[in-house]
Amino acid sequence: MTITAEEVLKEIGPVQDVLDAHDGVVTVLDTADGIVMLSLDGGCVGCSSTPMTAMQIYYSLKKLEPVSDVIFVNGELPEYMRTFIDQKMADESKGDGEIV
Repeated sequence: MTITAEEVLKEIGPVQDVLDAHDGVVTVLDTADGIVMLSLDGGCVGCSSTPMTAMQIYYSLKKLEPVSDVIFVNGELPEYMRTFIDQKMADESKGDGEIV
C-alpha cells in the first residue's frame, strides 16, 4: 500500500490551515516505500514553533497504515520529540492512552 503526496497534504489539513495564516508551506518531497519526506518552508524557516508543527504532522501521518516513517529534511523534528510521539503511539496501541 502506498500513499500519495495529495493524501499526505490532505491528512495534515488542520495544520496547513495554521501554516497558511503564517505563510508556512509543507512540501512533500517523496513518499516511496511508506517513507514520507517533507520540508517545512516559507514562514516555517526560522520560526520557533516549527518543531511543534513538525511534531503534529509526524503524529498525524504516523497513524496512517501506509506510512512507516516521516522524515523532515530540514531537521525540524528533534529526536526527543520523535521518541515522545513514538512512545505515545505505542502506549495508545496497547490501550493505555494516558501519558504520565
